[in-house]
Amino acid sequence: MSAHAIRVSVAVLVALGACQKEKEQAQAPQAARPDTIRLDFAYYNPVGLLLKDKGWIEEDLAKDGIKVEWVHSAGSNKALEFLNSKSVDFGSSAGAAALLAHANGNPVRSVYVYSKPEWTALVTRPDTGINSIADLKGRKVAATRGTDPYIFLLRALDSVGLTDRDVEIVLLQHADGKNALDRKDVDAWAGLDPMMATAELESSAKLFFRNPDLNTYGILNVREEFANKYPAYVERVIAAYERARAYALEHPDELKATLIKYAKISDPVATAVLGRTNLSHAVIGDAQKQSIVAAGDVLKKNGVIKPDTDVQAVAASLFEPKYAATVVAARGAR
Repeated sequence: MSAHAIRVSVAVLVALGACQKEKEQAQAPQAARPDTIRLDFAYYNPVGLLLKDKGWIEEDLAKDGIKVEWVHSAGSNKALEFLNSKSVDFGSSAGAAALLAHANGNPVRSVYVYSKPEWTALVTRPDTGINSIADLKGRKVAATRGTDPYIFLLRALDSVGLTDRDVEIVLLQHADGKNALDRKDVDAWAGLDPMMATAELESSAKLFFRNPDLNTYGILNVREEFANKYPAYVERVIAAYERARAYALEHPDELKATLIKYAKISDPVATAVLGRTNLSHAVIGDAQKQSIVAAGDVLKKNGVIKPDTDVQAVAASLFEPKYAATVVAARGAR
């Protein structure tokens, strides 16, 4: 082989090696980060609305060339369906709703607490004669399956020795349940804020049974596959949520204005909603576990999940507090 041919061959090999190295360098960062992160936003999650409005996640992830997409969830059931179908990577739901979904095979992990709300109660009209849980026997009650209001209804019935077989549950999405109550198509509704507060203040609806302790926490869930592939970005999203939660506590008027803007509700309704929403929690701990496991026991009793389900084991595989604990500790250290 001539000297010229050798030089050409070496040059080709060097060029090929350089191309391969560039290819590997380009692929490595891509494997460590997603192109897009998809989150839900929901009117029952004011912290998430504030985060969306501020654009803080977009601002942070733009540094890594990652796009952000927001998808509206009309209820916990929808958020969890979106997670299961990979339509979102992060979805906000009630804790008990996440437990129910996980027990039924939805591969999600609950990673953050965004609120402790009293966002559900049992609601009726003044003309129904319903004044207590026992009065629901034989009556039509609207509820959204797979959500905290639905689970709240089952727990309320259980507290007076009734089950879902003692009432006629009309399965409707939350807004449709409110409308059905207004139209007198049902006698009661397992309500959800902010629609419940709207009915209470603007339609003379009556919240005839309330129990804040039977409301489970507002929980941020992540797809298990996403968390396994991109744990650093789980922390990044939670860090943005923590920023929004802290900001909401310091700027309640701005939080209210954001809720009014997105949910299209009046100032008095927003005041009522936020007045029964506690934002002092962040990390999933014993209080959240006890509340959610108690709901799971009633779901077993009503046949919503299999009677042989080990609720404690389901909860243990659902909750993953390490991400939020790391974020909160880091914020406290600054």
